[in-house]
Amino acid sequence: MIPIKITRVDENNDNTPILSNKEIDEYASAVLNDYRPDLLREPGVINYEHFLESYTGMDISYKDIYYAENTPPIYAITVFRDGLVKIFDRENSRIVNRPMRAGTVIIDNTVTENDGMATFTGLHEGGHILMHKDTFSTFRAGQICCRKKAARKLPNGQSSWTAEEWREHQANRFASSIAMPDETFVPFVNEFLREYNLWRRRIVVGQDDDLDIVANDLLPENIAEAYGVSKRAASVKLRTSGFVQTP
Repeated sequence: MIPIKITRVDENNDNTPILSNKEIDEYASAVLNDYRPDLLREPGVINYEHFLESYTGMDISYKDIYYAENTPPIYAITVFRDGLVKIFDRENSRIVNRPMRAGTVIIDNTVTENDGMATFTGLHEGGHILMHKDTFSTFRAGQICCRKKAARKLPNGQSSWTAEEWREHQANRFASSIAMPDETFVPFVNEFLREYNLWRRRIVVGQDDDLDIVANDLLPENIAEAYGVSKRAASVKLRTSGFVQTP
């Protein structure tokens, strides 16, 4: 397993690593080269279960994770220290505290209903394990809950991300980079755009209905099929990579 080189942490925010997107991309590429270098040569689907179990050494458990009313659903919990986790026992219609061992990734059963969502969720937790283990191991609970709505932009009136939002962003970036590495993603998208005579290698949405269909539907659908991710994850990657832009 390739360890990440963290040279800076935010001492005022739970020692959260300070990592640029480029550093995360490069780390994901190094991990993939160590785990499955063939995925750096040709587009393919990474098996998140095999990655978590064989590469990071984590166990996987599928449960109905409990979350409080009026709060976003919890997609996954990664346990860094032995402790209790709240689970909804459907058979007996009650909430129970289940002991979970350190080194366990708990994935909510609803996530498995969508293969693309399951892949991204599993790889997201992999990002936490590889980049944030030292941070979360010091938490009293010794675990991290990842909810449906991870931070993608600053909330109104907020001048900077919280430490939790930074960690969620880092885990999202890692998941995207290892599922759709630039080494294959860039050539794949460029080839697709050339088929539509888009030689500028980018689409500005909102200016042409036909191109909007390519940017919002056809291209994300092809990426989702090639990499085994959700259409949403493909759309986000297209925008962060600059292939799809807004005026």
